[in-house]
Formats: sequence, C-alpha cells, structure tokens
Amino acid sequence: MAQSIVKTALVTGASKGIGKCIAIELGRAGFDVAVNYHSDLAGAQDTADQISAFGRRAVPIQADVGNIDSARNLFNEFDKHFDDIHVVVANAAVQTWKPLLELQVEEWDKVIHTNLRGTFLCTQEAAKRMVSKGHGGSIVTVGSGCNKLAFPRLVDYTASKGGIEMFTKVAAVELGKYQIRVNCVAPGATEVERTKHETGDYAGTWAPLTPLRRIGMPLDIARAVLFFAGDQSEFVTGQTLFVDGGVGAKPQWPYEF
Repeated sequence: MAQSIVKTALVTGASKGIGKCIAIELGRAGFDVAVNYHSDLAGAQDTADQISAFGRRAVPIQADVGNIDSARNLFNEFDKHFDDIHVVVANAAVQTWKPLLELQVEEWDKVIHTNLRGTFLCTQEAAKRMVSKGHGGSIVTVGSGCNKLAFPRLVDYTASKGGIEMFTKVAAVELGKYQIRVNCVAPGATEVERTKHETGDYAGTWAPLTPLRRIGMPLDIARAVLFFAGDQSEFVTGQTLFVDGGVGAKPQWPYEF
C-alpha cells in the first residue's frame, strides 16, 4: 500500500490569536506545522504543544518576517526541520490605533514592515521552494475587512491590508503556472486578545452591526484558511474570502435590517 504524504505548513504570527488557531487547526487536519513567532516564545511553544497532541510535528521558529535576513533565516530553519513545504499562511501583523494627523512615520513604517513587506518576503521564500519541488502549493495571505471599507484611526493598517489583497492577486497570476495558488482570507470583527481590549464590550459593539448578529471567532477564520490549504480549493486562486458575518454586504445607507 502506498504511504500517504504528510503535508507541512508554516504559519507566521502563530503564538496567539488567529494565527495560533490556524496553526492548531492545520495540525488537527494532519499537517506538520512550523510555528513562527516574533517575541512570544511561550505562546508559540503552547501552540506547538497543542499540535503535537494530535501526533503531528510542530516546531517554533523565531523571526521578524518583515526583516529580509530574518525572514530568510525563518525558511532556512524550516528547511532544517522539514523536508518539504506545501502551505504557508502569512498571518503576522501589527496595528497602530491613531488618527492620520497624529500618526508617526515610525509607526507607519512598522505596520507596513510587518504586514505588507512580511507577506511579500514570506510569499517569495515559500514560492521559491514550492517551484523547486515542482508540486505546487497553497499560500494564504491574511487581509481584513478594511481591505474594502475605510476604518478611521487605522490608516496604516488599512493601507497594508489593502495592499495585501492586490499583492495576492498579482502573486496568484504570476505563480499559477507553477500550480501555486495564492488566496486571501479577510477577517471581520474577530475576538482575540487584542480586540477584547479595544472597547469595553467588543462583542456588544460589533455584533449588532453584523448581519449574522455575532462577532467572529478565530476558528471561523481558521476554517476558511483550511479550505484554501486543502484540495477542495485546487481550482481557486487570486481570491479574497471575507469572513466577516456579512458586514461588507450591508447597505451603506440608513436601512433597518
């Protein structure tokens, strides 16, 4: 009997929040997983431990994905632990909550550095390896509801996420001939450690504005990533899937729904 191939995945920013859930769900689905983190080793190790509980290999790897040397080292370290690469999820992101007129250049640069530049570097490094293996692969970028809706006080974050959506489309076009699919998952209001502290009642603020009348949870996002990571989406590329409970579909005029 032919032995089944164990697929491998790398998830950036996987020590907490959505990235953590994505990495764990990939492990649950049978992937061996490289768990990238920037500074939270304890969180990354917890992610890896939960994946290991499924009988899968999981290795925490530190890197600043927006730094070219660090990003390349991330993939070089990946190569030391895993023989092949099938899925990469470019999830690592930071955010500044500040009005445009008060935003500092250093804050803008930090957000673009991690979110947009990091997505570019990780996509490039992953694609080079997938091309050399000759078996294609799936790269999933992580956008946001602000890919298409203007969110005040998030101008740098919005710019980075909108850039990621268009980057995804171009990457999909260029890499399609290698059978590498590139798609974007764009979460809406999702409860994670950070968003719990954005308002006194995050769920109470956003659920009434969402047609499904609830906020998203990390598992909602992880399930969308799993779709793009698996064979069910083998003829899907260059797409953005908004996992937002219908916020982006709401009428933009006064209307009782």
